[in-house]
Amino acid sequence: MTVGDNIRRLRESHDMTQEAFGKIAEVSSMAVSQWENDRAVPRMGAVQRLADHFKVPKSAIIDDEATAFDVPGAIKAVGMQMGMAPLVGSVHAGEFSEPDEYQDAQNVAIPQFLLDQDPDTYVLLTEGDCMSKAFGEGQQHLAVSPHAEAHDGSIVVVRIDDGDLLVRRLRLSINGRRLCADSYNPDYEDIVVPYDSGRRVDLAGVVKWNQSAGELE
Repeated sequence: MTVGDNIRRLRESHDMTQEAFGKIAEVSSMAVSQWENDRAVPRMGAVQRLADHFKVPKSAIIDDEATAFDVPGAIKAVGMQMGMAPLVGSVHAGEFSEPDEYQDAQNVAIPQFLLDQDPDTYVLLTEGDCMSKAFGEGQQHLAVSPHAEAHDGSIVVVRIDDGDLLVRRLRLSINGRRLCADSYNPDYEDIVVPYDSGRRVDLAGVVKWNQSAGELE
């Protein structure tokens, strides 16, 4: 993960535009864009303002190896107040699939601010490389808000025409919706659903946070 990845993930987890995010850091939206694309790095004053506002450690923003948003092999994020959310099942980030429901109740620790925003936030276990640029490799816990509004660029869990669930990045245009693979694997193709196609796209939730699930038995 790069510093730019950390900043983008922090911003998107709060459903903020680059302009709104920049106001917190006291910089322009262009500066935020440069950070997220790793063309510039934030000054420590801006990092401190972001850390204070979002109540995260500065390392969650500037550490390019292991951050509070992606700690390999861990479930609990470092330096954050945590809450418990139900792990409802698993879904493949790539191919269409129906989540495998777990019979026994399980809980996973996620940042408390996500539960404050939406108490119905749940967790899915996902694997596959369709979203490897966003999530990295291996199994991931995804915190999904079922009530959050999806925006252009949001990572969403969707169902198309009563089919199986799919995790993709949503792109919106005047003509329709594009469900994009965010992957280093070039074999994945985007799914385009024009508004006038008659096809239905049901939103099951917006992914607000992810963390490596570690190796499961």
